[in-house]
Amino acid sequence: MAELNSLEELGASVKAADAEPAAPVHVRKVDDLGRSYATGKRKNAIARVWVKPGTGKITVNGRDFVTYFARPVLQMVVQQPVVAAARQGQFDVVCTVTGGGLSGQAGAVRHGISKALTYYEPALRAVLKKGGFLTRDSRVVERKKYGKAKARRSFQFSKR
Repeated sequence: MAELNSLEELGASVKAADAEPAAPVHVRKVDDLGRSYATGKRKNAIARVWVKPGTGKITVNGRDFVTYFARPVLQMVVQQPVVAAARQGQFDVVCTVTGGGLSGQAGAVRHGISKALTYYEPALRAVLKKGGFLTRDSRVVERKKYGKAKARRSFQFSKR
């Protein structure tokens, strides 16, 4: 540490230390193939997502997302970040998802697509964060307790 010779130097060093740090700068993270990668999670599902420029094709576990997520609600959930960012038909998405059920997997894919889009195009971060797509939904199944039938449900009561 530098040696201080006067009170003025001490005051200047304290003011420099008190200055607020700059806001974090989000940089573009792209691999050698021009893809950005992110991991999305929801309940017990984990999705690994790669986003690259393309025609808007979304592939989940080697299948088209429309056949993998048959319910229209789940298809809508998967497409939400791309629609919110107004980037329909501009990015190809390839993802592998494991664990959980279909609803949790759709949420994990949505989270992964959102993160990967922000890595590819950091300017989209504000829009996706405002929509709540970058926040990991931390709700998970509560564990079973002893003396209970399930997490909170008691056994049936009988007087006799």
